[in-house]
Amino acid sequence: METIQYDPKGVCSRHMEIDVEDGVIQAVRVAGGCHGNLQGVAALLKGMTVEDAIARMEGIRCGMKPTSCPDQLARALKSAQ
Repeated sequence: METIQYDPKGVCSRHMEIDVEDGVIQAVRVAGGCHGNLQGVAALLKGMTVEDAIARMEGIRCGMKPTSCPDQLARALKSAQ
Protein backbone atom coordinates (compact mmCIF):
# COMPACT_ATOMS: atom_id res chain seq x y z
CA MET A 1 0.00 0.00 0.00
CA GLU A 2 1.20 3.50 -0.82
CA THR A 3 0.35 6.55 1.29
CA ILE A 4 0.34 9.83 -0.61
CA GLN A 5 1.26 12.81 1.58
CA TYR A 6 0.21 16.19 0.19
CA ASP A 7 0.11 19.76 1.52
CA PRO A 8 -2.68 21.53 -0.40
CA LYS A 9 -2.41 25.12 -1.57
CA GLY A 10 -5.10 27.78 -1.77
CA VAL A 11 -7.64 25.98 0.45
CA CYS A 12 -8.52 25.72 4.14
CA SER A 13 -7.21 22.19 4.59
CA ARG A 14 -3.56 21.88 5.64
CA HIS A 15 -2.53 18.29 4.95
CA MET A 16 -3.90 15.29 3.05
CA GLU A 17 -3.02 11.60 3.27
CA ILE A 18 -4.42 9.13 0.77
CA ASP A 19 -3.89 5.37 1.03
CA VAL A 20 -3.86 3.67 -2.39
CA GLU A 21 -3.52 -0.03 -3.12
CA ASP A 22 -3.46 -1.45 -6.66
CA GLY A 23 -4.88 1.79 -8.07
CA VAL A 24 -7.83 1.87 -5.64
CA ILE A 25 -8.28 4.43 -2.86
CA GLN A 26 -8.44 2.71 0.53
CA ALA A 27 -8.65 5.73 2.87
CA VAL A 28 -8.45 9.54 2.86
CA ARG A 29 -7.47 11.71 5.82
CA VAL A 30 -7.53 15.52 5.73
CA ALA A 31 -6.35 17.94 8.41
CA GLY A 32 -8.19 21.25 8.47
CA GLY A 33 -10.93 22.35 6.13
CA CYS A 34 -14.66 21.68 6.42
CA HIS A 35 -14.60 18.54 8.54
CA GLY A 36 -18.06 17.21 7.71
CA ASN A 37 -17.75 17.78 3.97
CA LEU A 38 -14.30 16.22 3.85
CA GLN A 39 -15.50 13.19 5.82
CA GLY A 40 -18.20 12.77 3.18
CA VAL A 41 -15.72 13.12 0.32
CA ALA A 42 -13.40 10.60 2.00
CA ALA A 43 -16.25 8.10 2.39
CA LEU A 44 -17.26 8.49 -1.25
CA LEU A 45 -13.68 8.04 -2.49
CA LYS A 46 -13.08 4.80 -0.59
CA GLY A 47 -13.06 1.96 -3.13
CA MET A 48 -12.87 4.31 -6.13
CA THR A 49 -10.06 4.01 -8.65
CA VAL A 50 -7.49 6.79 -8.71
CA GLU A 51 -8.38 7.58 -12.34
CA ASP A 52 -12.10 7.91 -11.60
CA ALA A 53 -11.42 10.11 -8.56
CA ILE A 54 -9.21 12.46 -10.58
CA ALA A 55 -11.77 12.66 -13.38
CA ARG A 56 -14.60 13.53 -10.96
CA MET A 57 -12.77 16.06 -8.75
CA GLU A 58 -10.25 17.83 -10.99
CA GLY A 59 -11.17 21.45 -11.69
CA ILE A 60 -13.80 21.86 -8.95
CA ARG A 61 -13.67 25.37 -7.51
CA CYS A 62 -14.62 26.70 -4.07
CA GLY A 63 -16.40 30.03 -4.44
CA MET A 64 -14.07 32.52 -6.07
CA LYS A 65 -10.98 30.40 -5.38
CA PRO A 66 -9.35 28.80 -8.43
CA THR A 67 -9.24 25.45 -6.59
CA SER A 68 -11.01 23.47 -3.84
CA CYS A 69 -10.28 20.62 -1.45
CA PRO A 70 -11.58 18.05 -4.00
CA ASP A 71 -9.41 19.64 -6.71
CA GLN A 72 -6.41 19.50 -4.35
CA LEU A 73 -7.14 15.81 -3.68
CA ALA A 74 -7.10 15.23 -7.45
CA ARG A 75 -3.76 17.06 -7.67
CA ALA A 76 -2.38 14.92 -4.85
CA LEU A 77 -3.41 11.76 -6.70
CA LYS A 78 -1.92 13.04 -9.96
CA SER A 79 1.35 13.93 -8.26
CA ALA A 80 1.82 10.28 -7.28
CA GLN A 81 1.23 8.83 -10.76
